[in-house]
Amino acid sequence: GPGAGQEVQTENVTVAEGGVAEITCRLHQYDGSIVVIQNPARQTLFFNGTRALKDERFQLEEFSPRRVRIRLSDARLEDEGGYFCQLYTEDTHHQIATLTVLVAPENPVVEVREQAVEGGEVELSCLVPRSRPAAVLRWYRDRKELKGVSSGQENGKVWSVASTVRFRVDRKDDGGIVICEAQNQALPSGHSKQTQYVLDVQYSPTARIHASQAVVREGDTLVLTCAVSGNPRPNQIRWNRGNESLPERAEAVGETLTLPGLVSADNGTYTCEASNKHGHARALYVLVVYDPGAVVEAQTSVPYAIVGGILALLVFLIICVLVGMVWCSVRQKGSYLTHEASGLDEQGEAREAFLNGSDGHKRKEEFF
Repeated sequence: GPGAGQEVQTENVTVAEGGVAEITCRLHQYDGSIVVIQNPARQTLFFNGTRALKDERFQLEEFSPRRVRIRLSDARLEDEGGYFCQLYTEDTHHQIATLTVLVAPENPVVEVREQAVEGGEVELSCLVPRSRPAAVLRWYRDRKELKGVSSGQENGKVWSVASTVRFRVDRKDDGGIVICEAQNQALPSGHSKQTQYVLDVQYSPTARIHASQAVVREGDTLVLTCAVSGNPRPNQIRWNRGNESLPERAEAVGETLTLPGLVSADNGTYTCEASNKHGHARALYVLVVYDPGAVVEAQTSVPYAIVGGILALLVFLIICVLVGMVWCSVRQKGSYLTHEASGLDEQGEAREAFLNGSDGHKRKEEFF
């Protein structure tokens, strides 16, 4: 009979929230019977190619004997569900195309629980209030993944997901970047939503003095700069000169101390001091003003001192030689006898005494 062999086929569709979905009904052996497409609420969207529901987001893209295709723009969660493709003949045929709407996570919100201080720990939290399915959160620092603790809560059709991470920090970590990354199936493959958090680590100050020149002479202008670091940065720097007051000509403005028209009276140990709520720092600079005239005089006197030293050394050596010679000349002289030379007093010559000694079988000689 009429409508025999006609049938309808549909395919399920998945779309990200805000995206575009196409719902297709395939017709087989269509003979011109009535075709109706309804939304999940069983409201008729199109009746034989004619719009029945005034929702401009739904557009009829194709109506042919082989296929009916509608296009949904700006998909919303409430659009999710089964869409009915019905073919009215003597026997009604219908199929349901299930539309699934996913919710991509927005950029995560990263917050710090309390101010990070050098030597302590910092705890960061990352929140994605809305996603479907539940977003997966990951932490990264210096391109290395950190282990966080995640939790989630379902709110209707969407999930709220949070993660926390905790680690120790030092002053070198100040300004470092920690990343919280969120992913789920609503995002294109290989894509994610990321939020970067810049670490704010507070630490005690350090100070170091830099001089405008290495050697200073009378009349020069010397500029000392106190290089200070710290978080929070010290906003006041104090200049001092040991137990004495700064020269009247000195100009101290913040990190800079200017000493014009230097004289030897300006010599001393200059200090700069800085502090914040975490500590105190102090740097020293010893100022020695050189008098060019005194330097020249000292340089010209050096050869005479060297010559005088050499002459004194020569005189000392000559005296030592003379003393040695006198000692050698006055030492005791005379004749000395040995055991082998016994009987020398009866002999006229030493050689004869040796030859005529009591041990005649041995030849013994001694020369002086």
